[in-house]
Amino acid sequence: MSKIEVFRQKQRLDSLFQMAKKIPGDVEVQSHWAKYLCVLASGYLEHSIRTLYSNYAKTTASPNVARFVDNSLKSFQNPKMEKILEIARSFSPDWESQLKKATEGELKDSVDSIVSNRHLIAHGCDVGITYSRIQQYYGNAVKVVELVEKLCDGKMVC
Repeated sequence: MSKIEVFRQKQRLDSLFQMAKKIPGDVEVQSHWAKYLCVLASGYLEHSIRTLYSNYAKTTASPNVARFVDNSLKSFQNPKMEKILEIARSFSPDWESQLKKATEGELKDSVDSIVSNRHLIAHGCDVGITYSRIQQYYGNAVKVVELVEKLCDGKMVC
């Protein structure tokens, strides 16, 4: 997956959010859409983080190191903020510090909530996630992905 594919995945997800927004006031249907969007938002985070760090390695390291990074990132799942910070730390303690500072509070809470709700949904549990809540979480998740992209592009995030 390339940066372009990350962008395309975001566009597809943005389109689904717009589609869900137009659903008439049936609370049960909106609730199902919110769950579906939560699962997709978690996948977006997982794939985007993996792709951005993998692409960074491919453009800055030898082919052997890039292949090692790519293979290591294949097992990256459940993209809670602590795991995202752990990967950043693997590349650079400064990256971790910048990302941690930039994501404290609402951004971290949103990412963690997406993943926690996805787990509950996947295990058939009832969750109280609404369309407006997942939309907010997703918007914050996109900001986190953008921060990771800035780090990989050599730009300060805070």
